[in-house]
Amino acid sequence: MALALQTFATVKDANAALRSTGTRYLGGGTLVVRAANEGDVSVSGLIRSTDPALSAIEIIGDNVRIGASVTMAAITRHPNLGTLTKAARAVGGPAIRNMATVGGNLFAPAPYGDFTVALLALDATVSTDDGEMPIEAFLAGRDGSRAIITSVSFTLPQADGFRFLKVSRVKPKGVSVLSIAAVLLLAPDGTVSSARIALGCMADRPMRAKATEKALLGRTLDQHGIAVALAAATEGIAPITDPIASAWYRTEVLPVHLGRLLLG
Repeated sequence: MALALQTFATVKDANAALRSTGTRYLGGGTLVVRAANEGDVSVSGLIRSTDPALSAIEIIGDNVRIGASVTMAAITRHPNLGTLTKAARAVGGPAIRNMATVGGNLFAPAPYGDFTVALLALDATVSTDDGEMPIEAFLAGRDGSRAIITSVSFTLPQADGFRFLKVSRVKPKGVSVLSIAAVLLLAPDGTVSSARIALGCMADRPMRAKATEKALLGRTLDQHGIAVALAAATEGIAPITDPIASAWYRTEVLPVHLGRLLLG
């Protein structure tokens, strides 16, 4: 089935066109085009926007704004986004990273969406033509969203404060068994003063590990200090089962890989 493609100069006009039945927004195409090729008959038309702001990266001090059309490859090349390079490289191989966009990754279902795991740990704000919302609120309601994502914004963490890990069976570009991102702040005495941890593949979309975050506060990042946090790692999770791994397996290995991440 042929797909009609309409291109608009502004996000506002593209948003208006998306009100038509059967239309989907086209960013990098790694999700929506694949769905259409695999027989998703609900997709009859594609909408895209060439608004330059969608492809812009702005960094002012520690404040970062990344347009929704920015690709994973562009992030890996940016001289001031080294913090996110590992998370961006976790998205497929070179060909996929040249197409996959920040905005599209926000909609990627598990076991995909590794970059969104990083954004969740960074407490990013998601912007649309209608306004802004915390990334957690966006992820909770994304299935019913029709608004076009315009950008994500966040504050760069302190040096060595951000950690990311992707576990896959096929390296370097295999599908995730799980992914973990963490933003940790340490007090002068070496104990954890703030922790924000996000998990991928532990639900149908990235989720916070809130029990683990709470258990880390006031603890040191050594085997003894993280023991309580690892014991709480599986609280509230609902891992997916797919051809890569079962929910049981993901549950079993999560504390192992979380411990490796926390110990650095």
